[in-house]
Amino acid sequence: MTNKMGTMPMNKLLLSMALPMMISMLVQALYNIVDSVFVSMINENALTAVSLAFPIQSLMIALSTGTGVGINAVLSRSLGEKNQENVNKAAENGVFLAIVSYVLFLIIGLLIAKPFYLSQTKNEEIVSYGVTYLTIVCICSIGMFTQMTFEKLLQSTGRTMYTMVTQSIGAVINIIFDPILIFGLFGFPELGVAGAAAATVFGQAVAGTLAILFNVKVNKDIQLDFRKFRPDKMMIGKIYAVGVPSIIMQAIGSVMTYGMNLILIQFTSTATAVFGVYFKVQSFIFMPVFGLNNGMVPIVAYNYGAGSKKRVKHVTRLSITYAVSIMLIGLLVFQIFPDKLLAMFNASENMLAIGVPALRIISISFMFAGFCIVMGSVFQALGNGVYSLVVSVARQLIVLLPAAYLLSLTGNVNNVWWAFPIAELMSLSMTLFFYGRINRKIISKIGEPVLMPEE
Repeated sequence: MTNKMGTMPMNKLLLSMALPMMISMLVQALYNIVDSVFVSMINENALTAVSLAFPIQSLMIALSTGTGVGINAVLSRSLGEKNQENVNKAAENGVFLAIVSYVLFLIIGLLIAKPFYLSQTKNEEIVSYGVTYLTIVCICSIGMFTQMTFEKLLQSTGRTMYTMVTQSIGAVINIIFDPILIFGLFGFPELGVAGAAAATVFGQAVAGTLAILFNVKVNKDIQLDFRKFRPDKMMIGKIYAVGVPSIIMQAIGSVMTYGMNLILIQFTSTATAVFGVYFKVQSFIFMPVFGLNNGMVPIVAYNYGAGSKKRVKHVTRLSITYAVSIMLIGLLVFQIFPDKLLAMFNASENMLAIGVPALRIISISFMFAGFCIVMGSVFQALGNGVYSLVVSVARQLIVLLPAAYLLSLTGNVNNVWWAFPIAELMSLSMTLFFYGRINRKIISKIGEPVLMPEE
């Protein structure tokens, strides 16, 4: 049977694969916002504590999604090449890597949570809230790693509708149990910040279980069999050849967030809370673009493996058009309604004074971000994730953080936010340069016969 990724009309194919992911990502973004809204009802220190946990949570997501990107690219390309053995190997080794990743964060939850918070603040209430929240999220992260891995297996074979179901159900459970466990409703104990963490890991566990069931019941392109499983170094190498740049790229985001927190907290903890709120709200704009990417990557990888240059270029153009359109809508919302966005988080007058200019300035970078995000995923799908890595390192570590620090020396926190548009302009120029290279060396040659050296 021919997989739909090689035959279906491209716009219909992209929408059929991306829309379920975009919807589920929107639900995820809604969860992120609602989670912080309920936490902000405890007090501003609780909101700050959850915001300060973001670098570790981001690192966890980086490892799980980066590994998933590698699994996705290798598995989809193997499907395009009709190599069933490699399809199964990619899936089985991906599950093994998820278990190894969970053990790592179990250790972090047990040993690193308190030193991590003390490195950022000496406020005892913030540290107490934060250590409780982060410890629970890390120790119980098996659900998240399971969910991410098995959802990637479904995405790799074009079954994105099922991932919409798993992500949506997990997020809805999270949203429902947030107020119940935080405030002790319906006879449940009042757990405060611990309740927010418990709701998070419970939703992930349910979603992970569903993702496993869907793979077993409906994903006929993959045959998982662990009875004689042994880790395959070559396959793990292939997965991480694509995945490691993505992991590092997202992990760099953790470093950037940690660095920004250190810069902003020198002004006031409210500035740090504003930065945390920004990340929650912007996810409502960025998450649909990431969902679009999740639908696009297996299409690019499959058609690359199948030798269809026309379809690779077509899906890239369509994805860029949709991504840029979404980001421009986000820009308008952030420019017109920043006060309304902050009001959702019980913002004080001080938070509004800092947050309104922050959202307006940072959102200028949205104009360029959509194109850069899509092209970064295209680089990864074509096996050149190192290009995405170089752009990400340059944007976040070489430009953004140093620019933010230098601007902070002016003594005006509003100036710090300009580091984001400055860094995104640099990202755009580098992305265009790398696209020119990959177009000449790979895209333009897809489908051409490989010339073997003469003996």
